[in-house]
Amino acid sequence: MRKRERENPCGVCGHYHKYEEGEVCGVCGHRMPAVSERTSIQVSAFPSEILPEFLYLGSYDNASRSELLKTQGISRVLNTVPACQNLYKNSFTYHYLQDDKILQFEDANQFLEQCERDKARVLVHCMSGQKRSPAIVIAYLMKSRGWRLALSYQWVKERRPAVELTEAYYRQLQEYEEKIFGSTDKSNPTPPAFPPAAAPLFSFGFPRPNNPVPVPTFNNVGATSVFARPPLAIPPQDFTFRASQPQNNISASACSANPQNSNPCDIPMDGS
Repeated sequence: MRKRERENPCGVCGHYHKYEEGEVCGVCGHRMPAVSERTSIQVSAFPSEILPEFLYLGSYDNASRSELLKTQGISRVLNTVPACQNLYKNSFTYHYLQDDKILQFEDANQFLEQCERDKARVLVHCMSGQKRSPAIVIAYLMKSRGWRLALSYQWVKERRPAVELTEAYYRQLQEYEEKIFGSTDKSNPTPPAFPPAAAPLFSFGFPRPNNPVPVPTFNNVGATSVFARPPLAIPPQDFTFRASQPQNNISASACSANPQNSNPCDIPMDGS
């Protein structure tokens, strides 16, 4: 939408779009939800609010929208992925976890506890906001609120339905639960459904065929090679490296073909 067609920009993102009608902003993706859906649908441009006016959970895309974070009053950011760059060091207070494989619950909890004491709003994010950062938030709820793993997971899942913990992260949360409470919760032993760890399929934008072409099998003992040939029934001592008849056959045929020569084995040469 052209700027001259509207005098008042959106009060949230500052761009010009029909936010009263629920139109998505073409610049940042912000959309003002309708009254009937404000309680159930989370706007993608904003992180999920886990604890009111304190703890927020999101992705790297949420962390890259500084203006939207400021509108929510977020001033501190907990980066759980070392590979993610801290973009706005002059505007936010950053803290990042250095280990890429093992979740550092204690380090993260110390930072979050300090944020809660300072009454500062903090965003916890990873790359997608589905695996690492939700595990950190769940661990903080267990430590600060005294909730068991099942209740903490349910609390986060209801406020951010896109959460999909891996089996390895859930196992680390179980070990952390046993460390805090001395045992795991046996009242709810059913773990969440983990996504299958399948190899990624690269289709490059083309539709996948229903019946793909089978891949040829190599090193198969039962398969016939194109280089295979039947063995030669020639003894090694009789094998010669030439494509001619035996010498005795050539001599006999030459002598019988020229009976008029004095030397029956002489073959006349054509001098023409």
